[in-house]
Amino acid sequence: MTELDYRALNRALWDERVAIHVASDFYDVAGFRAGGTALRDFEIAEVGDVAGRRLAHLQCHFGLDTLSWARLGARVTGLDFSGPAVEAAREIAAGCGLDARFVQADVYDAAAALGETYEIVYTGIGALVWLPDMDRWAATVAGLLEPGGFLYLSEFHPFGDVRDDADGSTVAYDYFDTSPQVWDEPGTYTDGDQDTRNTRSVVFQHGIGEVVSALAAAGLRIDFLHEHDHTYFQRFEALERHGTAYRLPEGRPRVPLMYSLRATRPADG
Repeated sequence: MTELDYRALNRALWDERVAIHVASDFYDVAGFRAGGTALRDFEIAEVGDVAGRRLAHLQCHFGLDTLSWARLGARVTGLDFSGPAVEAAREIAAGCGLDARFVQADVYDAAAALGETYEIVYTGIGALVWLPDMDRWAATVAGLLEPGGFLYLSEFHPFGDVRDDADGSTVAYDYFDTSPQVWDEPGTYTDGDQDTRNTRSVVFQHGIGEVVSALAAAGLRIDFLHEHDHTYFQRFEALERHGTAYRLPEGRPRVPLMYSLRATRPADG
């Protein structure tokens, strides 16, 4: 699978799904316009005060997380490879009166496309599986950070992806399989009209060790790595919904379903 192949397939898929996602109850754009946030509570707590700080959001989709940081006072830039996503983000920002910059570019080209450094680089859930090379990604992140700045990453835990789809109690998939996974599925993960033409996508599994080692090799200091016992979609049929989160039933042994980490570029680095 060449870079052109995976990028072209994935971009066509995401371009088509922007309108579906913007109109969906899942993303609740109306609620955001009314003053809501797309961020999770633990993300806000772990990142801390962002007022007045320059923040870049990589792989921002149509920008709700990006604009949520803006609503908390950050000076935000969002980057995504989908043109329709960037246009939708700009429209929502303008409609909400939020100051934000959105740039269309591949994440690996972010340093050249954005042309500046940041105090915070943020990457939200469901982003890393679309990238084949963690070392290249980590180097990109390090190049975007000013000395003393940090990456904050919030992601689905790869351990959840090796469990069976029904009960989540047995290992069904290879944790160490790093080969491209080609999926051919109609529709999308949100509600609403899902009559889609672009159904093929390519994803890449990355273990925790691969991600952490790539960041360390790029010269970043790992400040923390937190694992969480909940997720934000019905990953297994056995998961129960609690508000916006999904957890295993009471009494079941818990497994990590999400993780978050912060990695800082040393001030003298």
